[in-house]
Amino acid sequence: MEAVNLLSSNRYTEKQIGYLFISVLVNSNSELIRLINNAIKNDLASRNPTFMGLALHCIANVGSREMAEAFAGEIPKILVAGDTMDSVKQSAALCLLRLYRTSPDLVPMGDWTSRVVHLLNDQHLGVVTAATSLITTLAQKNPEEFKTSVSLAVSRLSRIVTSASTDLQDYTYYFVPAPWLSVKLLRLLQCYPPPEDPAVRGRLTECLETILNKAQEPPKSKKVQHSNAKNAVLFEAISLIIHHDSEPNLLVRACNQLGQFLQHRETNLRYLALESMCTLASSEFSHEAVKTHIETVINALKTERDVSVRQRAVDLLYAMCDRSNAQQIVAEMLNYLETADYSIREEIVLKVAILAEKYAVDYTWYVDTILNLIRIAGDYVSEEVWYRVIQIVINRDDVQGYAAKTVFEALQAPACHENLVKVGGYILGEFGNLIAGDPRSSPLIQFNLLHSKFHLCSVPTRALLLSTYIKFVNLFPEIKTTIQDVLRSDSQLKNADVELQQRAVEYLRLSTIASTDILATVLEEMPPFPERESSILAKLKKKKGPGTVTDLEEIKKERSSDINGSAEPASVNASAVSTPSPSADLLGLGAAPLTNSAPPPTSSGSLLVDVFSDSASAVAPLAPGSDDNFARFVCKNNGVLFENQLLQIGLKSEFRQNLGRMFIFYGNKTSTQFLNFTPTVICSDDLQSSLNLQTKPVDPTVDGGAQVQQVVNIECVSDFMEAPILNIQFRYGGTFQNLSVKLPITLNKFFQPTEMSSQDFFQRWKQLSNPKQEVQNIFKAKHPMDAEITKAKIIGFGSALLEEVDPNPANFVGAGIIHTKTTQIGCLLRLEPNLQAQMYRLTLRTSKEAVSQRLCELLSEQF
Repeated sequence: MEAVNLLSSNRYTEKQIGYLFISVLVNSNSELIRLINNAIKNDLASRNPTFMGLALHCIANVGSREMAEAFAGEIPKILVAGDTMDSVKQSAALCLLRLYRTSPDLVPMGDWTSRVVHLLNDQHLGVVTAATSLITTLAQKNPEEFKTSVSLAVSRLSRIVTSASTDLQDYTYYFVPAPWLSVKLLRLLQCYPPPEDPAVRGRLTECLETILNKAQEPPKSKKVQHSNAKNAVLFEAISLIIHHDSEPNLLVRACNQLGQFLQHRETNLRYLALESMCTLASSEFSHEAVKTHIETVINALKTERDVSVRQRAVDLLYAMCDRSNAQQIVAEMLNYLETADYSIREEIVLKVAILAEKYAVDYTWYVDTILNLIRIAGDYVSEEVWYRVIQIVINRDDVQGYAAKTVFEALQAPACHENLVKVGGYILGEFGNLIAGDPRSSPLIQFNLLHSKFHLCSVPTRALLLSTYIKFVNLFPEIKTTIQDVLRSDSQLKNADVELQQRAVEYLRLSTIASTDILATVLEEMPPFPERESSILAKLKKKKGPGTVTDLEEIKKERSSDINGSAEPASVNASAVSTPSPSADLLGLGAAPLTNSAPPPTSSGSLLVDVFSDSASAVAPLAPGSDDNFARFVCKNNGVLFENQLLQIGLKSEFRQNLGRMFIFYGNKTSTQFLNFTPTVICSDDLQSSLNLQTKPVDPTVDGGAQVQQVVNIECVSDFMEAPILNIQFRYGGTFQNLSVKLPITLNKFFQPTEMSSQDFFQRWKQLSNPKQEVQNIFKAKHPMDAEITKAKIIGFGSALLEEVDPNPANFVGAGIIHTKTTQIGCLLRLEPNLQAQMYRLTLRTSKEAVSQRLCELLSEQF
């Protein structure tokens, strides 16, 4: 109330403190909001420029819907009034911009819109700068209403570009006249196509040529501020040239200018040059000019230290690729893949697969490339990639024999990736007969080769191999008996996995009772797949999101026909059964609506920037119920971590050895934007020494009903007990939201199971002699321990447990796997060798979990 009273003071300092207090600490639900609004109205009506400025700053800093409802109709009148001072016009333009961004439906469009456009002709460049920011945002949503701004923007830009630094002395920054206004004007022009008026178009072309010419001039200062301002204007001009895509001369000149930056010592310039050249590569006018820099880009890929710049180099190689250089680019990307950061390997794999398919003239090269891809980065080859390989091989008769021969040779390597086994199983099952005439690849040798990989594979791959085996029964009747013996074995007919058991039973029955004709009909070769858009390309688009370089595939003019047929968009058969990719829409909220890729223009009116941001707010306590959800993720990697009426947080994780990757999906469940959306992963000091976490930033604005994704790369350095905290802060409807949840990164995620025989276990156990390889856990016993009594008890419950499982000890001979917990108990208690052996033999004929649980129960009862 004291602050509200200060608003009615006629002293500037008192009024300023009142407004400052309200801007920072009063929210839109306050009971005093009506009094505050009345005070603001009085100051806006006072025509005192100082008081009007304070009131406008307060409206912009609070920016709530209630403020927009109260003042959205008043501020445009102040902005276009003839007697309003320049400083107040600046504040009014930026205040209206703030209200439009938070509540666009409340800002009226009317007569004032055309008058705002004429502010581009204002004598005061501060007013022009603020008005340009406002007009750019309005033009993105209502381009027709602000179309007249194009000619005025070109005229103002021409005056700035052709002026000397002394002409705009107050707005010259390190010898560059009005650089930030130039950038804003160029960004405004990117909201529209090239001007239709020849005079305006010619004047704009002259401006752009002048900017490119000035970039070639020697620098007027060695300070970094001069080059930053100069390059800011240059890159925005190049963006406009690319956007218009209509002047061949300008496009080629822009490409040559960017080519000079590719070897610049400044990392940011190299990054921006690569990013802009990716877009230039899609233009028919500049594609050839971009290709001339291929050696420089390949060299950047090999020598660049910054991973983000290397990723842009990969993007550029992908964009500049065509039939003339496809084999060179694919070979270089494969070479780089062997040492690439694992965070971008999946994307490189997708791009190599797309290029190999799209520009393959000789499909034997395509098969070799994909098999090489699986060999180098098999863990990052998604379902879509090997599905697509199989589709293409099935659809092309001329490559089937070569594919069968190549994959047969690749499978002979001692260590094959599971994806190679999948491809080999499918192709040999369909076309193994094409190479069966060679004694080195006879039917029996093919079968034995595939079956030697069987026990190393996961359940889905084993299921695929069983289908291959029944295909072999049809293709090679001479090995039918051998295959039936495998299908008839206990490990298949009594398999714990219902899918494998069902396949074994049905395939065995089919091979036994079906006639040759029926087998040939049921197991005939797969028919060709209908030609459609590559599922790999669809996955890459989905992974990268809208408005990125991969969308150039749609706008790129094809310079040669596609060998694989039409690119008719349709769902891909294989994708229906593929596992969801890590970037899939986990929450089912759908993709975010397409927005303009240009970032919102920053304002030169720094007084209206919310310097009291929420980023410094304290971390909120854990959200209610988050511990329960955290516990569910100890044994699973995917699902919904947190949900309330505003926000849903989903996870999809993958872990391999000491590395992991987590995809966090933030879904806005409301129809209102989240602003200043800032998720932060927080680790304690102890946890930071055990876990290395790298988080990628997310868009600070989340539209209503939309979803954004954040990637967290994880490296486990040492064991840990705590879990990181995910703190999320954002503004919803003017109200600050702050919540925290535990991020389910636990030590067990980095465990890997091991199976071994008792002999191997003892041999390995004796080798663990280093101090760090042995861990003891001392606990307090409930009762005094007597050695003889303890031995008798353990022998007693060990024998009882044997009888519970199977009264005939002979059934336990030949056990092949030792349950680790049982072994540790035996070694810890120093049991006699015959009792240990009895417990080891016990473990394998029963469920490991059941034995472990029963042993723990018996131990707890005894001790």
